[in-house]
Amino acid sequence: MKRHLTLALTLVMMALAVGVSRAQERLDYVPLRVQVVIARYQGDKKLSSMPYTLSVNASPNSSPGTANLRMGAKIPVAMTAFTPIKVEGKEAKDLPTGGTPVSYNYQDVGTNIDCFATAMDGGRFRLLLVVDDTSVYGDETVKKTTEPQTPSFRSFKATDQMILKDGQTQQFTAAVDKISGEVTRVEVTVTVVK
Repeated sequence: MKRHLTLALTLVMMALAVGVSRAQERLDYVPLRVQVVIARYQGDKKLSSMPYTLSVNASPNSSPGTANLRMGAKIPVAMTAFTPIKVEGKEAKDLPTGGTPVSYNYQDVGTNIDCFATAMDGGRFRLLLVVDDTSVYGDETVKKTTEPQTPSFRSFKATDQMILKDGQTQQFTAAVDKISGEVTRVEVTVTVVK
């Protein structure tokens, strides 16, 4: 009887230890709010500032917590104009496009952000960020570089790691656009959600 009681007590203690261990594992994940601000400057003048906020659980182990953001649109771009074929009884001017059929491709425009977060010792967090931003140049830039009515696209992509503490803001990257001379700056702020 004493042996059965000891065995039962051992099993209960093991179950409690596993439960406490699992509870501690769950508590080790740290919920974060990561703000990424993409700003464009012409000299010292700020032209735009676009903030994006992601929620991610920083993992305490080698497999980081992840968050992804995809935001944008598809812009039609005329690719080819075809010479219309005369259809019996219809002239080219009678076609819906005014006589010149055009084919289109669609260009993705927008912002994609991938964030991977790992909790480190000392209340620090390692963030791996991938920022991919594509936009249409404004009319004044298009007139300088292409023919009218032809859209030009600006593309910006950066990947880097940062180590930040709660409430800390750091510049992620800065780059100059070769065509417009605008400077794109990306800043990142991490906040522990309590």
